[in-house]
Amino acid sequence: MKTPRIIGHRGACGHAPENTLASIRKAAELGAEWVEFDTMLSADNRVAIFHDETLKRTTGTHGNVAETNWDSLQSLDAGSWFDDAFRGENIPLLSEVIQLLEELEMGAVVEIKPSRGHDIQTAHLCANIVKDTWPRSLPTPILSSFSEQALMTAREQAPDIPRALNMWRSLDGWQERLQQLDCEALHCQHDLLDEAQSTAILAVGYDLRCFTVNEPARAHELFNWGVSSIFTDFPDRFSE
Repeated sequence: MKTPRIIGHRGACGHAPENTLASIRKAAELGAEWVEFDTMLSADNRVAIFHDETLKRTTGTHGNVAETNWDSLQSLDAGSWFDDAFRGENIPLLSEVIQLLEELEMGAVVEIKPSRGHDIQTAHLCANIVKDTWPRSLPTPILSSFSEQALMTAREQAPDIPRALNMWRSLDGWQERLQQLDCEALHCQHDLLDEAQSTAILAVGYDLRCFTVNEPARAHELFNWGVSSIFTDFPDRFSE
């Protein structure tokens, strides 16, 4: 499916604390039409927007997301680690982000980022929320994941929502894995990709998007190879 060339990574996380409403608003302010963000379950099975399994890096507190109830998660400060101007910025729910995307008229790549051992449940709940509540006014979203188990579950729960496999350590077996998971795209770490691999992936009909690209010269090279979109922390460094 067609996506804009520039997709804000975790919102616009070079300018605002990642995976927050502030970061998504900043991406829109900087001209991004789409954003990417991560979904993870709380202990009481609420779908939160968060990247790490542990809370330390972005909230300064101890504990794991999967072992913390939503009431406790939403009370944490997920902004001041980035800059004091964002003090009090909360961890949002997927439902809150979808409402904001509707307000901002933005599309999204929704990454299913399960804590260890929570692949199926995370994908089940995330895919169903997206399927049941995604605004018709917005472009069809993409569900992505590094977890093949999560993508298989997403296919079962929301077969009409396109899926993408994320790869960051190696591109080994990409074609077989994409076929097995019935994905429409490969999302890969840009450093893994060369022109020959790009040509091979595109030749068999998959879309190709790369993360995390923050240098315009590298983006230009990737686009020349046929990469359709890049995920970037700095949407303002690029133009369509």
